[in-house]
Amino acid sequence: MKYHIVLFFLILYTIGHSQDSLRFRDEVEGMSKKYDSLWDPSKRTVVFTGSSSIRIWKDLEQHFPQHQIVNSGFGGSQASDLLIHIDDLILKYNPSKVFIYEGDNDISARKKPNAIIETTKEIIDKIKKKDNTTRIVLISAKPSIARWNLRGKYKRLNRKFRRLSKQDEHLEFADVWTPMLDGRKVKTDIFIKDGLHMNAKGYELWHGVLKAYMD
Repeated sequence: MKYHIVLFFLILYTIGHSQDSLRFRDEVEGMSKKYDSLWDPSKRTVVFTGSSSIRIWKDLEQHFPQHQIVNSGFGGSQASDLLIHIDDLILKYNPSKVFIYEGDNDISARKKPNAIIETTKEIIDKIKKKDNTTRIVLISAKPSIARWNLRGKYKRLNRKFRRLSKQDEHLEFADVWTPMLDGRKVKTDIFIKDGLHMNAKGYELWHGVLKAYMD
């Protein structure tokens, strides 16, 4: 009886994991095909990856014209999704630097900050296992109008990201939260109509922060 119970839960876990791995399969495969023709493996590569705030940064490459940029952001993703697809989204490009934006959707999906950090550690470990000289920049969760009610949880997550970044000389924390605030409120003129995703002005703020971590 006990064996059957264990087997039942193992089957459930396997099915759930399989469904997760399929959730972004088409998007990830399409992205890989795109960069098969664009990516030059002989050049130093910087990967930006994570959820939709990265994916819809349409002029990301123009902001950093001196670098070969791979934008492997995929909309709606959480840290666990990035972990599943890490080979295709990060490791295949042998990057010298990786910018990661995950945690925003995780908190919205009611995941605990500690669980997000543990998944982030797994992502970091896989990157370092491939090349322990790769520099990794954890981009803080951003504030937004649509999710302002969750600001306390985002701030706790960002504190944990900051503490994690201090544990490794190749790991850095980029704070985009603070410049997106107007006093104690989030700026309202840096978002598109959904109140979640940024407009060009919002991405200029991000560029102002992230350019210091590029070189």
